Amino acid sequence: MKIICIGRNYAEHAKEMKSAVPTEPVFFLKPDTALLKEEDFYIPEFSKELHHEIELVLKICKVGKHIEEKFAHKYYDEIGLGIDFTARDIQAECKSKGLPWEKAKAFDNAAPIGKFISVEEIKNINGINFELKINGVAKQKGNSKDLIFSFDKVISYVSQFITLKQGDLIYTGTPEGIGQVNKGDKLEGFLNGESFLKLNIK
Repeated sequence: MKIICIGRNYAEHAKEMKSAVPTEPVFFLKPDTALLKEEDFYIPEFSKELHHEIELVLKICKVGKHIEEKFAHKYYDEIGLGIDFTARDIQAECKSKGLPWEKAKAFDNAAPIGKFISVEEIKNINGINFELKINGVAKQKGNSKDLIFSFDKVISYVSQFITLKQGDLIYTGTPEGIGQVNKGDKLEGFLNGESFLKLNIK
């Protein structure tokens, strides 16, 4: 199982990161050791600036390579919520030196995941509302209609480079509103108004 993350897939997030809006999907990987299903997340000692990024997550249901976009919808059957935790200080340091920044994204427990729902239960794939609340206050709100690259486009694109396998997860990008988390924070993610993910920051 691998975790594939799509970067800068919402225009407003690209702007807040002072990055150019991409013309093709940008992706990076996290190892399976980044996955976290528990409700407690411990801030790693190596970071002083850990940021939350709430994302819709696709669960791949069968093997695929060089998938045509028109067939991509057949390769995922569940959608859930996840958080792409980012050690922003570590990332900035790596970027300034022109170095890869996996250690800012791929560390242990950096990919908390909540529950999933069958695609068949979602009335409109292109209109999924999701949000992240911290201590009861909304911090990030997004909708799949605002994706720069649709679910199908992302699957088709990634599969040109990497074979997708059953159980793989694709984090599809975060909307604007990212920010730092601190010890004692309680994070809760919602999909179409229903709670899908809870985390206690330790």
